[in-house]
Amino acid sequence: MKSLVRWGATLGLVGSTLLGTVFGINLSVLALSEQQIKDKLDSVPVYLITNDKGLPLSRALPEGENGQKGGGSVTGVYMSRQEAQAFIAELRKVKGKDPKLDEVAKTLQVTAVPLGIIYQQLQETKNQPNRLVFAFKPVDQEIQGALELLRQSGQKVDQFKSVPVFAVRFAPEQGYVPIQMTSDKQQLIPLFLSKQDAQGLLNQVKPKYPKADIQVIDVDGVIKTLQGKNDSWLNQVVLVPSPESREYIKTLPRDNAPKTPATSQPKKPNQR
Repeated sequence: MKSLVRWGATLGLVGSTLLGTVFGINLSVLALSEQQIKDKLDSVPVYLITNDKGLPLSRALPEGENGQKGGGSVTGVYMSRQEAQAFIAELRKVKGKDPKLDEVAKTLQVTAVPLGIIYQQLQETKNQPNRLVFAFKPVDQEIQGALELLRQSGQKVDQFKSVPVFAVRFAPEQGYVPIQMTSDKQQLIPLFLSKQDAQGLLNQVKPKYPKADIQVIDVDGVIKTLQGKNDSWLNQVVLVPSPESREYIKTLPRDNAPKTPATSQPKKPNQR
């Protein structure tokens, strides 16, 4: 979990004051490597339900499901630790279940892993017929927030099948709003896992850029963009965990982590 602690420190972990100076971005860097993609995804903790041996709770996939040829299995990947804990609590309350399942339920726990680990596992096993499939379970509040924004933009949508990601733009046809951490002047383009955080940045830039908005994308699209595009600004992209996950990161051991940097008051952005 060191990567989560490291990124937690980088992002400040200061709730509503997470954001630093808003500014124009420097694009003089090279495209991403596979390791850089993993490192970016490592900033986001996700939550697996595991037994006392650390193995994820999973179910067998029938042949043909999810493209499997049979023999594979699927496990849930929760974006909310609280929701993963709630699932365990409900499972333990089920009456009349098999005694063996009852014993298994007693050993279940929530284990946090960096999203980059899931990505790495998917990359390494994508050609294996009996691979473990990860079924992401987004937070319903964020799904509803994404649907609301999409409808406001004129799109007719009834469902959102992936994990929503929120990015703030200067305008629908213009670039993303970047930020700067005051500790090292590092320039970042935040992609938020929480609509609430994106709204906070939007509120800061709206007075200067009335057409600024929140673009709804999804984690699959983010990964495909990081993998397939050769745009240098992708080096500055950082995924910002939800407020719940940032609170969790605070509880991790931080002996080897850098000190949390201070953030300055937001300034007016310069359009890139």
